[in-house]
Amino acid sequence: MDSGRIVPGNASGSGAARPAGVRNREPGMETPFNAWFECFSGCGARRSLEDIVYRCPNCGGLLEVRHDTGALARVPAGEWKARIASRALTDGGVWSMRELVLPAIEEGNIVSLGEGNTPLIASPRMAERLGVADIRIKQCGTSHTGSFKDLGMTVLVSMVHRIRDRIRAVACASTGDTSAALSAYCAAAGIPSIVFLPRGKVSKAQLIQPISNGALTLSLDTDFDGCMEIVRQVTADGSIYLANSLNSLRVEGQKTISIELLRQMDWTAPDYVVAPGGNLGNISAIGNGFVLARDLGLVDRVPRLVCAQTERANPLYRSYLDGFARMDPVTARETLATAIRIGNPVSFPKAIRALRATDGIVAQVSEAELADAAAFGDRFGFFNDPQTGVALAAARKLVAEGRIPSASRVVIVSTAHGLKFSDFKLRVHEGRVPASEPALRNLPVEVAADIDRVRAVLDGKLPA
Repeated sequence: MDSGRIVPGNASGSGAARPAGVRNREPGMETPFNAWFECFSGCGARRSLEDIVYRCPNCGGLLEVRHDTGALARVPAGEWKARIASRALTDGGVWSMRELVLPAIEEGNIVSLGEGNTPLIASPRMAERLGVADIRIKQCGTSHTGSFKDLGMTVLVSMVHRIRDRIRAVACASTGDTSAALSAYCAAAGIPSIVFLPRGKVSKAQLIQPISNGALTLSLDTDFDGCMEIVRQVTADGSIYLANSLNSLRVEGQKTISIELLRQMDWTAPDYVVAPGGNLGNISAIGNGFVLARDLGLVDRVPRLVCAQTERANPLYRSYLDGFARMDPVTARETLATAIRIGNPVSFPKAIRALRATDGIVAQVSEAELADAAAFGDRFGFFNDPQTGVALAAARKLVAEGRIPSASRVVIVSTAHGLKFSDFKLRVHEGRVPASEPALRNLPVEVAADIDRVRAVLDGKLPA
């Protein structure tokens, strides 16, 4: 069997056609491993991953996916490494480590679009300019819908496919990337999807993705936090399934970012991993991935996490300054980093735990700093979205302050493809971002179709 291949309309053993993206069942897929929902607050409540539940039924706290790590740890580390490496090219980045993500899912219910296996690209020139020993960009934006959200959505929609007779549709609030991933994976499985977007706060490139995938798209006159409140109410009776990170199943696949980059670094941990933070599900998932890798003996230590926020949407940074003693929402202001314009992040406490477990840092950057950092990274062959610009700007700032030492090996998690944010890129190059660096702008030179005039421009622009 070609496990991991996208199977468009392939017939199952029952003779029924499988939707595109839904994988065939592999015989003998029984597993000794198990996972469940458990209350994050520690009250001990547990629920099945098949249950339609987003908060603890006992105390109302957040839930998280827990695994039988004792059973996982009985498999030698070398065997885990061999399994993951051997499956990576056929099963994709998430399902190559399926026992660590959703161990009991039947192969026939997996909805995959080839997500993961995104490149980890070293840039010696950028490292030299930044003043660190090594810097690499984890290009999550090369995944199917152009963002890291695919890694979580393949897991969530696979579970929905298993229980689809109990729901009418799947819904999310989004600033763009979640809606793209949800609509694509639901379309692959033939499941109705609904997305709630803040009107006028999502790029055209992001808006067109759920529309094209056939999602019922509602544009609300509010911000992301307002959309999130609506989707909570819409999904309250359980007939419509929630796909935001309040549903801890959604972020479970995102921890594979950590394990995948460790494999790409020959199972050695970098010193720092820097990621942008909005709703904070991703930074908590990345932390969980590193801790799990350490607990299974895949690496002997975890890197320090850095969560980067824009100063216009910075509730985690404010909490960090106070030693994480408080978790107060803020009113997120307009920012170039639209995907992380979130003032009341759902995964606040989970992010704090991940940062504490990795001796993490939280940094904030200005609008000019994030725009300059994105443009700076582009000069080394990348094409960075504004959220990655936030991460790059935080790394530059921490290196300059000496908080990231010059001998460090640093990984930047790039969360989305820059083509989703072409309006942002154009604003930077047209000088429409106040206080941004003019030397990083690069607009076309208009010149007559005359060889002498062309040569004059070349002579004026190129070194002799």
